[in-house]
Amino acid sequence: MPPAQRHPTMADVAERAGVSTSTVSRTLRGLSTVSPDVRARVEQAARELNFAVSRQAASLVTGRTGNVAVLVPTLDAWFMGAALSSLGPLLRAAGMELSVYIIPDMAERTSFFDRLPARRNADALLVFSFDLNEEETARLDDLGMPVIYVSQHVRGRPSVYVDDVAAAVHGTRHLLNLGHRRIAFLHTVGASGFSFSSNERLLGYQQALAEAGIPLDKELMVGTRAGDKRRTAEAMGRLLSLREPPTAVFAEQDEVAVAVLWTLRKTRIPVPERMSVLGFDDQPLAEWFDLSTVAQSPAELGREAGELALSLINDPEVDRGRHVVLPTFVIPRSTTAPPADVEPDA
Repeated sequence: MPPAQRHPTMADVAERAGVSTSTVSRTLRGLSTVSPDVRARVEQAARELNFAVSRQAASLVTGRTGNVAVLVPTLDAWFMGAALSSLGPLLRAAGMELSVYIIPDMAERTSFFDRLPARRNADALLVFSFDLNEEETARLDDLGMPVIYVSQHVRGRPSVYVDDVAAAVHGTRHLLNLGHRRIAFLHTVGASGFSFSSNERLLGYQQALAEAGIPLDKELMVGTRAGDKRRTAEAMGRLLSLREPPTAVFAEQDEVAVAVLWTLRKTRIPVPERMSVLGFDDQPLAEWFDLSTVAQSPAELGREAGELALSLINDPEVDRGRHVVLPTFVIPRSTTAPPADVEPDA
């Protein structure tokens, strides 16, 4: 079969350039034992035939795959999409490819850790939002490659994350400074095995109330599910049925906060005149709903994780226990205001 009708081979490039196949191999793998004139002829022939050396062949020389693997629980979440959208271009600019392993449930997770496909296919692994047990963490430690934890803090391992406790403290203080004293917290439940910072954000809420001298009221801490309007409506029903309902709601995620707004609109409770609502994340929908929120940047998390992965791949002496903590900040919009009968603190 003529070369034009099949994938070109190294022998085709050698024939066109007038050199041996071993010379083509040395040239395309970047070895320095090839003269500039021969290198130019081989590269020209390879371009004309649209030939590229395989990553598998190159890895035999460099010991690298040219690939970074990512372990995620889902691709449906806004957070994951935003993080990967910044990570991908960064890796491509460095000549690296990206492989994504989606582990949506515990069965898939068990299978992944049994097989550990990343061992053979990557130079580094980024682990997004997984609440790993000691055995799983030890398995990743044994991969023989950098493992970077993203949107979570793992002691002694490279991690890129935001301080969710401090972020929730700032969000709660925003409501306290407006004059609210009955502040409810809606946290998500039902994601066992995956880390979405629920405990840390709840802890930050509790810490801010304690600092303000406000006793914790367990009735004001209610669980719901992200994306489940009915479950959130039931949670709000419990809060609105209390002897002393809250004047503000701090939702762990913007998606939950929007469901709160939907419920309050249905019950004709004006926001923020009778109820303030604060979210967390600053998803695009937060701006659409003019939702006050605690903002983080998953795109920046993705970029920082990619930069850290590249530095660990290229320099074995880099501190492998390095942590990168990114900032969060409160964005006040139209869904938070002082309670109707209280003036904001000076």
